[in-house]
Amino acid sequence: MGRALTRETDKETGTMTFDAVRGVQAGKEFYSAMVSFKTIAEHFKFDDPSMGAEQRAQRKIRETRVPKLANYITQNRDNYVFSSITVSVGGKMDFHPTPGLGELGRTGTLIISMDSPLLINDGQHRCAAIKDVFFKHKDFQNEKISVVFFLDKGLKRSQQMFADLNKHAVKPTKSLGLLYDHRDTYARFIVNLSKDVEVFHGRTEMERASIAPRSKNFFTLNGIADATRYLLKLKTKSIPPEKQKLAVEFWDAVGNNMADWQLLLDSNSKVTPGDLRKNYVHAHTNILNALGIAGHVLVTQHSDWKQMLKKLNDIPWERTDPVWQGKIMIEHVMQKNKIGIKKAADFILLRCGSSTTLDEFESQEKQK
Repeated sequence: MGRALTRETDKETGTMTFDAVRGVQAGKEFYSAMVSFKTIAEHFKFDDPSMGAEQRAQRKIRETRVPKLANYITQNRDNYVFSSITVSVGGKMDFHPTPGLGELGRTGTLIISMDSPLLINDGQHRCAAIKDVFFKHKDFQNEKISVVFFLDKGLKRSQQMFADLNKHAVKPTKSLGLLYDHRDTYARFIVNLSKDVEVFHGRTEMERASIAPRSKNFFTLNGIADATRYLLKLKTKSIPPEKQKLAVEFWDAVGNNMADWQLLLDSNSKVTPGDLRKNYVHAHTNILNALGIAGHVLVTQHSDWKQMLKKLNDIPWERTDPVWQGKIMIEHVMQKNKIGIKKAADFILLRCGSSTTLDEFESQEKQK
C-alpha cells in the first residue's frame, strides 16, 4: 500500500491523538476521526463474552462472520468499503481546535488517554475483522476507517446506544443486494438473466422482495435467483457459459409454455400481473422455485426436456384447484415452506411425463 505511517499513539505521554471534527448531537459533543487499523487492533476492546447479556453493551461476536469480513478486505484491498465504527470513551477526551478557529472551532485535534477504555457500540465485527487483517497482513496497518467517539456515560447509556443504533437499521432486500453487487458473479449473471429471458425482461421487481398489488412486475429478482440456483445447482462460484445458456433456454421454454404468462407479452391483452397473482399459483415465487427444482431433474435426465415442458400448459394453475392443497396452499392460503415446494415440484415432474420422483432422483445423485 506504500503509504507513510501516521503516528497516532505516544507511549511517553500515554495518549492517542487524532485529527478530528467536532459536532453536537442531542446537546452532547462527539468527534469523528480517521483511525488506523493498527490503533484499532491494539486499543479497541470488546465486551467480555462470558458476561451475561445484562452486563454487556454489545451482542456476542459471531466468530463465523469475522473471517468472511477479513477476506472481503484482503481480497478487495483496492476497493473495499467499511462504514464508520462507533465507540464510547471511558475517560477524558480533550479537543483542541485548529489554531485560528477559536474555541468553537469544529476541526482540530482529539487527544484520548491510552488508559481510557474504548468500548465498541457499533461495528464490533468490523473491528474484529480489522484486527484479524492487521495481525496477519502488516501492510494494512495504516489503512484507515472513520470512527465516531462519544463520551462513555456508563453501561445503561451504552446499552441504549446499541439499541438506538440498531433499532432503525433496515437491511436491504435480497433483490436490491443482487442488483447492486458488482463483485458477485452469480448476482451479475442473474441481473443479466432477467434481461435475456423474454418473459422476465421488463417484468422483474429489482428492488423489493415482494410485488405491490398494482405493480406491472410479475417476478422478483431474488425469486429468479433462488429458482435458478435450484435449476443449475452450481458447485462453484463461476458459472460456465453452457450453464448460462441452459438457464436462458430453460426459462424461455417455461415462459413459452405458460399460456397465462404469454398474455403478459401480448400488447393487446388486458390481463395484468395483479390479475394473475390473484388467481393463479404460477404467479408466485413458490412455483417459480418448484419449476427450478423440477427443471434440474428434467435437464439432467431427459434430452427432450424442452418437449416435456410443453405439458406445462396442461397443468391446472388456478389457486382454487385442489391439486395445490397440502402443497403450497393450506385452506386456500399460500404457504411458503420447502416441503410444500418440493411436493409442487414432484407434481410438475409427474405432469411433464417424468417417471422419476424428486426423492428417487436425489437418492440416485447421492449414490454417484
